[in-house]
Parts: sequence; C-alpha cells; structure tokens
Amino acid sequence: MRTIRLVSALRVFLSLLLVQSPWQSSPAVVDAAGGGTWEVVVENAGIASMHTAVTHYGNVVLLDRTNIGPSQLPLPKGVCRNNLLDRVSTHDCTAHSAVYTPGTNNIRPLFIFTDTWCSSGQFRADGTLVQTGGDADGNSKIRTFSPCSSSGSCNWVETKTPLQLGRWYATNQQLPDGTEIVVGGRSAFTVEFVPADGRGQYNLPLLTATNDAQNDNYYPFVHLLPNNLLYIFANRDSILYNWQTHTTVSNFPTIPGEPRNYPSAGSSVMLPLTASSGWTYAEILICGGSQFGAYLNPSRQLPASQTCGRILPLATNPAWVMENMPIRRNMGDMILLPTRQVLIINGAENGSQGWGFATNAVLNPVLYNPGFAAGTRFQTLTATTIPRVYHSTANLLADGRILVAGSNTHQFYTFTQPFPTELRIEAFSPPYLSVGARPAIATAPAALGYNKGFTVKVTFAGVLNGVIELNLLSAPFVTHSYAQGQRLLQLAVSAPGKVSGGKYTIKSTSPPSATIAPASYYMLFAVANGIPSVAAWVHIS
Repeated sequence: MRTIRLVSALRVFLSLLLVQSPWQSSPAVVDAAGGGTWEVVVENAGIASMHTAVTHYGNVVLLDRTNIGPSQLPLPKGVCRNNLLDRVSTHDCTAHSAVYTPGTNNIRPLFIFTDTWCSSGQFRADGTLVQTGGDADGNSKIRTFSPCSSSGSCNWVETKTPLQLGRWYATNQQLPDGTEIVVGGRSAFTVEFVPADGRGQYNLPLLTATNDAQNDNYYPFVHLLPNNLLYIFANRDSILYNWQTHTTVSNFPTIPGEPRNYPSAGSSVMLPLTASSGWTYAEILICGGSQFGAYLNPSRQLPASQTCGRILPLATNPAWVMENMPIRRNMGDMILLPTRQVLIINGAENGSQGWGFATNAVLNPVLYNPGFAAGTRFQTLTATTIPRVYHSTANLLADGRILVAGSNTHQFYTFTQPFPTELRIEAFSPPYLSVGARPAIATAPAALGYNKGFTVKVTFAGVLNGVIELNLLSAPFVTHSYAQGQRLLQLAVSAPGKVSGGKYTIKSTSPPSATIAPASYYMLFAVANGIPSVAAWVHIS
C-alpha cells in the first residue's frame, strides 16, 4: 500500500513539472488589513437578478425569470406583457430585466417576453449578448441584447430561430469560430451551436454518465483551453472534448469529495492564461459544493463542501490537488480579479440550491492567491450584512469593484425572513482599492487584431516596484454560481519606460489567436504594485 501511495504521489508531482507553471511570479498582494469594503448602491432595483452581465458600455444587464408574477419595477407607461402561456400572470406591466448604470446607479427597465428561468448566455464577437433557453415558453428561445450607452433605448429581441432542443440549466461558451456551444441542460444530454451553421445536436456521454438521482450535472463547467479543446466538468467527473469532431478526447480522474454542479452548486474558474508560458499552461480550479443527498433531503441541512481542487488538463498525467477553504460554501461565485487572484463570494454553509434548501449564509468573501504556497492561499475578507444565497450573482466591474445582486430563495417574490427576496444591489471593493495610489490608463487602443504590438500609456503616482502588468478580462454571463465565458489573459509587457511625473509607456503584444482570446470586448487593466487601474474596454478580433 505504501508503494502504491508513493507511485501515485510521484505521478502527481511529475504531471505538475511537465507543464511550466506561470505562478513563479505571483501577483503583488496589497495589505488587506481592512479586508475590503461594502456599499449598497441601489436600495431597490425592483427585480432580483438571477442572471447578470456587464456590457462594453460599462452598464450591467440584470435579468430574472419572467414566470414569477409582478416585480417591483414598472415597465414604461402603456407597455405590458400579455402572454397567455405565462403560468402566473398573463397580463404583466412590470419588468423582469433591466440595465443598471454604475456611478449614477440608474435602473432602466427592459422588456422581455418569454421565460428566462435558469437560462444561459454569452457575449458574441460584436458585443451582443446572446441568451438561450429557459423554462416553459422560453425553453427553446434564443434572445439577443445589443448594448447601448445608458442614454440609449436598446432592448431585448426574441429571435425567430429556436434552439434545436429546449434547454434549461445549460452552459454557453464562445468558440474561436465566433459561434457559441450550448452544453447540456435538464434532460438534455447533448450539445449544439448558436448559430448552428448547419450543425445539429451531438451526444455528450459525460452528461448521461453523471445524471445521478440528484441531477448534479446541470450548468456544467465549460472552459476553452489554449489547444482549442474544451474542458467540461459535470457532477464530479470531467472530460477533454473536441468541439470540432464532437468527440471525447480523454477522461479525467473523479474529483474527491462532493458533487460540484447544480443543485450542489460549487463554482469553477480557469486560472489566468499567460504569455510568459507561451499561452500553453492551463489550470482549472473548482471550489465548494454540497453533499450528495443535501438536495434530496433538504431538512437535514447537510454541511457544504470545504474543499477546492486544481487540475492541469493538458499535463501528461492530470491529477487533482486538493486543499481546504477557510469556510464551507455552496452557491459561491468565483470571480477572477485583475490582480490574478480569485474572489469567492456569496453562498451558504449548509444545504443546497433550491427553494429554501440552504441555511447559514456565508457573509465573508474569501480571497484566493493561486501563486502562494499551499496552506497560505486563502484570506478571509470583510463580511456583508446581506445574505446572498439561491439566485444571486457577482460580476467584476471596469472600476475594479464587484457588483453583487439578487438572491431569491422563494418561488415567487417573498419578503419574509430569514432569506427574503433581495432587491438591493451591493458593490464590494476588494482590499486593492483602499491602499494608496491607483494607476490610470491614459491611452490604450480601442481595438486590436491578433498578435499585434501595441502601446499603453499609464500614469502612477506611487513608487513603482517591478513592472506594470497588462491583464485582459472577459465579461462573463453569471448565473447559478458560475461565470460562463470568464477568462483572464496576462499579456507580455516591456519594462515600463518612464517619461516624467509618474508617466509610463508600456509595450505589449495582443493575444495570438481566437483560441486564446475569442473575439469580443475585454477589460484591459493596468496593475501596478498589486493595484489595478480602471479598465479600458478593448475590442479583440
């Protein structure tokens, strides 16, 4: 037995060595004595945002289900939703989607017709938000939202072309060819593409194999790897998937511990891709979840998972490396920060997803530093006073704050304790926003092709230690504890040339291909001494 364990440990060690790690140079970490700060930016948004996405105009799309009865946000005068297929209210003059503008904190109602309950989405290359599926009359719908400035009147469009299969609890991922793959859903064990471009549905055996009595394979985790294959995780298992040939390339070891997907509700990120590794190093992080049986027996309120696992899907012998979080958590949102850290926020310590199926809300966010030694990576931050459990979201804003919205643990809008429907919107400022001077981007290109040299001018009043990082972050579609399409790219940078008065010129090169950076709008952050600038939006295509 001892020999077997030594061989297993050696294989894990070798698999880590065979892929060059980019974490030898960890992000600079600022003094987090205060642990970040919270602010309620909207007292009553009128809707509880189940799905949230930040557009390249900097404003934010909020979206709830429509099949829920009246919200507290009225539609414009004379505009009503008359839908005879609605199960609750066939005549509804309230909004179930809105645009929120950071800074002014204005809320503009949007009109959406079919039910978007537990649907999926992704931005395409031109910045249009494509939103797919849902429940009831929305099950096969494809909707689009072409963003505009906060003074504009853009709204949802329900397209005439349906999905090939109704999808509820599916996941979308933008692909290098400009289309989106839509993966799984309730009783949907296939993938399809939007637009289909002549392609049909393709069976995904992983989804059939992981369809246990608790259905822990909804909202599968999907990540586009730098070799143009997809890493797909469902329940406790994962595969390498070739989306062009529609084949499973390989199967990975089962992650130890609990189920991780809906309704067990862990979360996942692909850690930053880096130019320093030649864009070849990819590592997946999955944290949290619920015990099997928590959803089937909600009265037991079983303790949530306390573990995270990391795996190198492109290593010769991939294996899970496990570690413990400081707080048990399910329904936590994992957000990549411009400092290359991971924020874990929202969720509960007991139970699972579902109407009233969780208790003991986790009020403290946790900061995870991927480059630190095991046992030192987690830092517990300042608690909020607002529980965010089932149907809550968290999104990175261009100013570096995290927008936190939603939480409706009831089937309808219900304002009773302990977890009322939450209409307040908060902004969490991570510790890096409270420690001295921030860099500022003076000039940056608005658009870039692939593998193109470019220059960014940055001002920074502090004493610079090392280089100024340039990091690109995508704008994901966040729902049910998973940020679909989330991606961070650390670019190569020259030693900053200083002009005078804290002005720096940094030379860099854009990502090499759409496999590394699918065409879309990205937030470009300059990071000096572990402190990020306000982002400039850059269109990569």
